[in-house]
Amino acid sequence: MSSELQIKLDYVNACRESRLRTAQEVLENQHLFDDLVNICFSPSDKNNHRACWILEFVSYEELTWLQPHLNFFCSNLKILKDESSIRPIAKVVQLLVKSHYQKNKNSVFLSEENLQDCIEASFDWLINDVKVATKAYSIRTLCILGNHYDWIHPELQIILNKDYANHSAAYKAVAKEVLKKIEVF
Repeated sequence: MSSELQIKLDYVNACRESRLRTAQEVLENQHLFDDLVNICFSPSDKNNHRACWILEFVSYEELTWLQPHLNFFCSNLKILKDESSIRPIAKVVQLLVKSHYQKNKNSVFLSEENLQDCIEASFDWLINDVKVATKAYSIRTLCILGNHYDWIHPELQIILNKDYANHSAAYKAVAKEVLKKIEVF
């Protein structure tokens, strides 16, 4: 039997309006959130990528809802293989890391193990054959993390300089932006 969320996900398409509409339904029905997170990390589920799209949009509004799921979320980043699932999750990772270091009342707090999982996934996505949006999110995430882990910026700098010539204008723009920030440190 299909869950309430599964039925909603069946009707989601890549159109922004469709994704926003379903994200709004989740925001209005928080009880759907646990299911959403579980579907995101169920690669065999036909709606896996759709759930990831929705999680990204929900995270813009209610990132703190992920707090009780962070161990599960971070430890399962490596199981995602489909580009349609990885791109929105890479954005969520960026939002989580940024929030963690902002340290305000609405911040999400990542454990050291969560942070290590985010570092590993971000480097994997950066060096593997994924689309530029995922790489851009990973670069920005690693730039933030490099402010707190001394070894990240030098590694990131090597990768960006090595790969710079082989990528699109969008990749080059993000790489250039981050390389300027890194050189300041």
